[in-house]
Amino acid sequence: MSFNSLFRKKSVQDILKQVEKNEAEGGHGSLGKHLGVRDLTAFGIAAIIGAGIFSTIGKASADGGPAVIFLFLFTAIACGFAAFAYAEFASMVPVSGSAYTYSYVAFGELIAWIIGWALIMEYAIGNITVAISWSDYFTGLLDSGGIHLPQWIQMDYLTASKGFHQATALMQSGKTFENLDASVQAAHTAWVNSPSIGSLHIIADLPALMIIVFITWLVYKGMKESKNASNLMVVIKLCIILLVIAVGVFYVDTDNWNPFAPNGVGGILKGVSAVFFAYIGFDAISTTAEECKNPQRDLPRGMMWAIIVCTILYIIIALVLTGMVSYTELNVGDPLAFVFDKLDLKWMSGIIAVSAVVAMASVLLVFQMGQPRIWMSMSRDGLLPKAFSRVHPKYKTPSFATIVTGFVVAIPALFLNLTMVTDLCSIGTLFAFVLVCGGVLVLQNKRGHSKRKI
Repeated sequence: MSFNSLFRKKSVQDILKQVEKNEAEGGHGSLGKHLGVRDLTAFGIAAIIGAGIFSTIGKASADGGPAVIFLFLFTAIACGFAAFAYAEFASMVPVSGSAYTYSYVAFGELIAWIIGWALIMEYAIGNITVAISWSDYFTGLLDSGGIHLPQWIQMDYLTASKGFHQATALMQSGKTFENLDASVQAAHTAWVNSPSIGSLHIIADLPALMIIVFITWLVYKGMKESKNASNLMVVIKLCIILLVIAVGVFYVDTDNWNPFAPNGVGGILKGVSAVFFAYIGFDAISTTAEECKNPQRDLPRGMMWAIIVCTILYIIIALVLTGMVSYTELNVGDPLAFVFDKLDLKWMSGIIAVSAVVAMASVLLVFQMGQPRIWMSMSRDGLLPKAFSRVHPKYKTPSFATIVTGFVVAIPALFLNLTMVTDLCSIGTLFAFVLVCGGVLVLQNKRGHSKRKI
């Protein structure tokens, strides 16, 4: 293989011919076309509104105060420009490869291969994180309803092992079990009460496995089923978020908005990583291009509507939260539940917990749907075995790639903890944004490269 072959590019015309060939082959290569603007917008909202509105919005508000709304606005504008770049490519190359295929057209095979794996890392690590978080919210919801699962089936092996040895060392130094941290107590209990085979303790996060298996089955069954489930989950969580706003606005004290920017510009920008994380996901809907009825028109509109709707909701929620309590109290993991607990509105905390479970599941659905389609595109180009491009003749989904995705996410989610996976979550997204935006600039210099149909 020559060095130049590493940077060989695919023309838009060749890609479109390949898509036409796949569609002509029917069940052997084509995906079912079920998505319109409303469905794509729902997928975008499903992907974006997750941990951002239930967790990171509090930490960002604690640094920036009420003025964090400007950070949401600035981040939305930046993501909007990235979305325009995706829209430009989607109008030229309406295929499932997303940033991978776009990079293949603009920069060549080597860069495409790198971004393909970066996207897979983003989706896989993101979904492991979401599955573990979903498990925490779900078991917490069960606990509040009087259903208590054994610790050894709701905790990962590494956390239980570390906590057990930490608890043992502390108790040997004279501390009593009752004086240990609650998390250490839980880990010790999980380890001691878990079944074992010889010296191997059977400890795994089974709720995380359960949700991954269910979502993978849904994605495998077909785009129509995934679309309907996504639309339903989006309606549920939007209704609950609107209820939170409607109730919370009556408890807003405008004195809490003074000062509006207590830590100045530096304080606002301190939350940039948390706010950017809150927007991750809208790019995943570009992987559904081949399943859109009119991708060149609908994909750009779906992305932009999703960003606009989510930005409006983020800004309103931030204003309500910082109006209900002082911004200094919001540096907690569950700010929505916290503010209502503080105001003795316990019934709202239960509703928020249900909404969080639904929101996390919808994020999981969109990312679990995106990863196999990246693998399918890479397989079509010969960068992965042909099995990954296999399309189910009945369900019209990338069947083998979907099953592999389920295993790739489920197995680590059983045994890893959040601190080991969250740090890598945004890298793939940032890399993809840079290459897609740069790719648009490259192709702009090539007159007549392809027609746009936005």
